[in-house]
Amino acid sequence: MLNKEFLKFLVAGGIAAGANFGSRFVFSTFLDYAPAVFFAYLVGMAVAFTLMRGHVFNAQGGALASQVGKFVGVNVLAMLQTLAISLLLARWVLPSLGIVQHAEAMAHLAGVLVPVVTSYFGHKFLTFR
Repeated sequence: MLNKEFLKFLVAGGIAAGANFGSRFVFSTFLDYAPAVFFAYLVGMAVAFTLMRGHVFNAQGGALASQVGKFVGVNVLAMLQTLAISLLLARWVLPSLGIVQHAEAMAHLAGVLVPVVTSYFGHKFLTFR
């Protein structure tokens, strides 16, 4: 699984995750935590699509509308994973462990990292094939 394509996916995903994670702090200046996580995920998704289509899977020749639809479908599942994990960790797990300082940031980071493998296979075999 650690082939060149997967490594490119990790780099592109890392850049998109950085956009996701960083934009959440901006959104949090005017939104509650859950909507901020949601909109930050959309930012990361837009960055990811652009990078994955052009640099990871070299799928520029494919039908854009079809790719966007499938990309959104795979990422809706990933977004639900991200949101569920972020909320679970921030609201219950970390506070029960006595971790309250930066709990939302740590929880969101974990939530962003979880769907990496499932998303790779979804995009490889569905979105950009």
